[in-house]
Amino acid sequence: MSKGKKKSVMADGEKILATNRRAKFDYELGQRFEAGLCLIGSEARSIRDTSPGINEAFIDLDRNGEAWVKQMRITHMKHAAFGHTEVRPRKLLLHQAELNKIRAALERDGMTAIPTIVYYKKGRVKLEFALARGKKQFDKRHAIKERTENREAQAAISRGRKDY
Repeated sequence: MSKGKKKSVMADGEKILATNRRAKFDYELGQRFEAGLCLIGSEARSIRDTSPGINEAFIDLDRNGEAWVKQMRITHMKHAAFGHTEVRPRKLLLHQAELNKIRAALERDGMTAIPTIVYYKKGRVKLEFALARGKKQFDKRHAIKERTENREAQAAISRGRKDY
């Protein structure tokens, strides 16, 4: 077993490579989509060793009707025969009907597409992203307040169980 971070495993046996925990805090997440990633050899090998950085990434649609993930960081491999650019646009593989839904939501509703999870599925690298709407500052404070209240309630319940 290699030394390093332990990778999470999803319910279907899929290995999670990276999650964007900041997305749930900064955005109201809506409909989710799964897309394949077009990678070159050194990127595919690098993802196995180090998790990609998706915290600053976003999804963009171009005029040709293709989806691209931008600002996603995949680190270099030291011993690769040829390298790659660490941060570059990478093409997403989606069906035309999905692209049409995404384009309509982005244009009509003023939403944005945010990557949430990168994982392996049947040996292929997949990216899950969600259509999202940005939260206001008071929404974020409300989320923190709810989280704190839930944590305190769970602590009180566990203290009550210890008394028995």
